[in-house]
Amino acid sequence: MSLDRALLRVLANHATAAAEAMGWTLLRTAHSTFVKETEDFTCQLLTPEGLTFASPKNFGAHWFTGLDYGPAIALIEEGYEEGDIAITSDPYSGFVATHAPDTHLWKPVFHDGALVCFVGCHVHNTDVGGAVPASLSRSLTEVHQEGLRIPPMKLARRGVLNQELLRLIATNVRLPAQNRGDLGAQIAAVNTGERRVREMIARFGLPALQAAMPALLDYAEAQARRVIAGIPDGDYAYADYADEDSPGGRPCRIALTVRVRGGEAELDFTGSDPQLASSLNVPTGGRERHALAMVGLTLVLSTLEPDLLLNYGVYRPARAVLPPGTVLNAQAPAAVGMRSLTCMLAQAVTLGAFAQALPERLTALPAAGPSLVNVRTSDRAGRSYMASIGPIGGGGGGAARADADDGGGSLFGFIRNTPVEITEAELPIRVLRYGTVPDSGGPGLHRGGTAAAMEFQVFAPGSVVTARNRDRSVFASPGILGGRPGAPALFTRTPPRGTPIDLGNTDVVPCGPGDTILITGAGGGGYGDPFARPVEAVLQDVAGGLVSAGAARRDYGVALGADGALDAAETARLRAAPRLAPAGFFTLCATREGFERIWTPARYAALTELLATLPVHWRHFVKLRLFEAVTEPGSAADIAAAFAALGEAHPELRAP
Repeated sequence: MSLDRALLRVLANHATAAAEAMGWTLLRTAHSTFVKETEDFTCQLLTPEGLTFASPKNFGAHWFTGLDYGPAIALIEEGYEEGDIAITSDPYSGFVATHAPDTHLWKPVFHDGALVCFVGCHVHNTDVGGAVPASLSRSLTEVHQEGLRIPPMKLARRGVLNQELLRLIATNVRLPAQNRGDLGAQIAAVNTGERRVREMIARFGLPALQAAMPALLDYAEAQARRVIAGIPDGDYAYADYADEDSPGGRPCRIALTVRVRGGEAELDFTGSDPQLASSLNVPTGGRERHALAMVGLTLVLSTLEPDLLLNYGVYRPARAVLPPGTVLNAQAPAAVGMRSLTCMLAQAVTLGAFAQALPERLTALPAAGPSLVNVRTSDRAGRSYMASIGPIGGGGGGAARADADDGGGSLFGFIRNTPVEITEAELPIRVLRYGTVPDSGGPGLHRGGTAAAMEFQVFAPGSVVTARNRDRSVFASPGILGGRPGAPALFTRTPPRGTPIDLGNTDVVPCGPGDTILITGAGGGGYGDPFARPVEAVLQDVAGGLVSAGAARRDYGVALGADGALDAAETARLRAAPRLAPAGFFTLCATREGFERIWTPARYAALTELLATLPVHWRHFVKLRLFEAVTEPGSAADIAAAFAALGEAHPELRAP
């Protein structure tokens, strides 16, 4: 059956409405704060092959709008019957779930005994057991430490729930009632999806729905091709770093070369770090259109075409190159719990690459994703509590025509904040401060977004604060076209009557009675020359508490008198004084400039080539040893020399 454009649009709206009805069901019936407030969940309508053809537009996680459930669907070898519901949370079984806290459900929809499609959803569970509260820490080294993993299996058969599996889940998690409540919300969501699909069949007929599924994928593909065709052909390269590849380790590099050719794009992540002995690894299975490799592309295309239909078809004009045994294509049993940090870095390098092609339409680099903060504590009666109180986000990147968003403009911007009133109602803690951080946004013609900050106090011994995705404490978000970098993030613990202790990127913090935690995000990069920013805009930022008087003078050349009024003469003098021109497209923080004087692109190329010849389990070890050996500026030949010396200490590294 062929569909005209008008009917296809109507069916697209109905499919989106069905996915949104699933989302509202999930949102309103979930038990955990992380789902009902933070909104870390997704809902999808899936083709019979498992490709997402509809998802909510305005809420839930946007990372999985093009998710392919096909490999997981195929692992249910017995097939599907009406009333079945399948489940998985294993990141290495089908590569649909990407860390253990993400529980995915999917349900077949039948009509007259024939399979029509699937409906699916996922939530991030606050805790699924494992070595630490909330299950995730970059200190973990293998997936077995990260909590209960469920391979693809039947949660329900012909409408009857698998009670043995439910007991297994409850036994292995810290909050069984909460997990069971969220799972019940997911079941309600897929049942809602099934009902809404059947309503579509009743209204439009089965042939129309069957024709709409591939047509919607084709429509999104055509949109994406048109957008990519408007990007100048060329190669655009950018690399960026997470502060640490492991606790106390070295920077983790994500490198990307985007090749745009005639409406298609290749995202080549060759040059990214080897698989790590920490949990920053991303389990993509090397699939060239895996959702986590394509998030940055989706953000770019959606920015360039706001009416982009979000489904798997958007990915078809692109492919990702994900070398095996690297941080973006990890092999089991590598830990993957903090894959969100690395995924956000992959988004940053994607934006940085495309920004060079279209600087007038894209932004400077935003902050990395927010810190997702959980607190486990107890009240005076000894009752235990655990809940999410985050996220604590950063600022967006300044754009060609506008300032960035403050506090919530990071690469995890879909995650909603939890109101302080909810936090204090659900946890026996006191929130002392929640707001933005002055002077944290990168100065520019258009300012980078300021960071958010939260300060809170715990009152019980044995309290534990976890702060997933801590980053940008060392390498700040760069500005572009003369814009300056944003400020780095900050994380401290202050004992009663003590002084603040810098926690850096620590993500599991034991606390005692009366301890105070302060956590801030990073600022976004600025866009354009800050001395060209209108004086009135700077004065407005000062009045609003976003920029201090000292930063206005230092960063923008705007002087204020003792009474806080503009000193026009001094401002004119400051702005007329000679200044250094930008060194390149990106303006980097001093820490990164110093690091890259030693670890140049040529040295990284030599390192990448060398590590690719080694067994996967040796690569991170060798990388760390070479970083210890290569500490001064020099040539790429130093990498081979350092490796030869390492081979003397470890003969097993030598080629047979």
